[in-house]
Amino acid sequence: MTAQELRRMYVEFFKERGHCEIASASLLPDNDPTVLFTTAGMHPLVPYLLGESHPQGKRLTNVQKCIRTCDIDEVGDDTHLTFFEMLGNWSLGDYFKEESVSLSFEFLTTVLHIPVERLAVTVFSGDDIVARDDETAKMWKTKGLSDSQIFFYGREENWWGPAGVTGPCGPDTEIFYDMGKESCSEDCGPACHCGKYVEIWNNVFMEYNKNSDGSYEPLHNKNVDTGMGMERVLTILNGKNNVYDTELFIPVMNKLKSLTDISYSDENKRDFRIICEHSRAITFILGDPKRITPSNTEQGYILRRLIRRTIRLIKKHGFPDNILCDLVNVIIQQYKDVYKELGENQNFILDQIEKESCLFRKTLDSGLKKAERYFALLEKDELLSGELAFRLYDTFGFPIEFTMELADERGVRVDITNFEQRFKEHQEKSRQGAEGKFKGGLADASIQTARLHTATHLLNGALRKVLGDSIYQRGSNITEERLRFDFSFNRKLTAEELIEVSRIVNEAIHKSIDIKCVEMTLNEARESNAIGIFDNKYGDRVKVYTIPGYSKEICGGPHAFNTNELGKFIILKEEASSAGVRRIKAKIEYD
Repeated sequence: MTAQELRRMYVEFFKERGHCEIASASLLPDNDPTVLFTTAGMHPLVPYLLGESHPQGKRLTNVQKCIRTCDIDEVGDDTHLTFFEMLGNWSLGDYFKEESVSLSFEFLTTVLHIPVERLAVTVFSGDDIVARDDETAKMWKTKGLSDSQIFFYGREENWWGPAGVTGPCGPDTEIFYDMGKESCSEDCGPACHCGKYVEIWNNVFMEYNKNSDGSYEPLHNKNVDTGMGMERVLTILNGKNNVYDTELFIPVMNKLKSLTDISYSDENKRDFRIICEHSRAITFILGDPKRITPSNTEQGYILRRLIRRTIRLIKKHGFPDNILCDLVNVIIQQYKDVYKELGENQNFILDQIEKESCLFRKTLDSGLKKAERYFALLEKDELLSGELAFRLYDTFGFPIEFTMELADERGVRVDITNFEQRFKEHQEKSRQGAEGKFKGGLADASIQTARLHTATHLLNGALRKVLGDSIYQRGSNITEERLRFDFSFNRKLTAEELIEVSRIVNEAIHKSIDIKCVEMTLNEARESNAIGIFDNKYGDRVKVYTIPGYSKEICGGPHAFNTNELGKFIILKEEASSAGVRRIKAKIEYD
């Protein structure tokens, strides 16, 4: 089975059962999440999981591009990936546990023809707050699964969310494929990491909202959120034991092998896999319509880390310096028919890789020379001080991940505790800390964040009034305390311009304007001059939020009902975010 066949079989299966196909959202999350990238199909749907009506209806399905960095150190094994595609289906207050289980079972057994005896499932075992989910376990039994195929686990394994401090959450049931290996022990089960079981699907029953005080309350609607890992399922269906032997990686792997005399042996296998996997992730991040670039913070930092880690491995094995662009070209050609933005942004992708490669070659050469001097003074199992590791980072721009990898290759260790202490002190001084950068989490959907969401629309509108219509949003992040808004512009704003932007926003607040929300077709939204990225990220119907005289944008919400809820708008800071992108941080205060 090909990847495209699997994508279409999944989507068509759910469309035939009343689900509307929605487009893959950007890898840079909408709806103001604090997570750096879209890590699951549910991220763009948070407002709807919390009760907003979705313009496409109550049953949805799609194939979502995702980036996860929490397992980056596991990349190179048989299953873990930084970039992956998630097949998902959702019920927004429509069907719940029984139909969700039935749909999943039907697709796996009748469409994909996976034998029932090769399935295993896990179910929430319950705690003092939420009861054991015997209901779901019974449903699996009616499908033909035996007691030995059903496992009960606690919150660590079978409770999803909230992604942040607050938000939608609930018990889940995870579906695993039994690889046919012998059990590693009497306690062997899906929670074991011996390789006998591979997770392929997760059905989350979102029926609670966690509040900031730690309490739980029932959601107005009971929702279902599911996600199936496309790469893992494709691997299983094609009888492979790792994702790199599938069509998803064979073209780029063959290209890499053709450029060197080094064999794809056990000694080099992991590095070959990392180069190919990271090349794919780099391609999709740079190819995203929101166009982020390598930098020292947030998404740009992740992108820079992936590019530089790949280049270091390329240099380690003596590959030609420019092969990263060659590998990326293979990936673009492979995926551009499915994800048109890769072909459309091909020149930008290659240009950014070349710029970052040139910059890093200089950094890497000087950093490597200095690191080699440090390591040459150490015997096996000796410790490189945190001070020297931090000096490599701070003075030579040499990432700590590279220092750790070099140390591991030479059989020495790094005093990471001392490094982290020095790093934390440095970050507190520069206020560009990396702590929390890799933690998932969505901004809570409180009244305050909804108001700040409306404030970003007013800010966007004000910037366009002051600086011109060429301004467009490049990203946003909202907490209860402040908003952060990135926009396209190539210079620092003057004090007069910032004053005028603030004046326009506060003028709108003082006018007590009702925020209007209207559902319409995408063409109608375009003809009405609503702001939005008019590509395949939207479905056939969209929501347009209007603040008459100030803003008109396609958006999923949530928002305030009237501008007078916002209080006083105050710009805290204006600064560069990346090349051609400026950033404004602001807050709203109340008398």
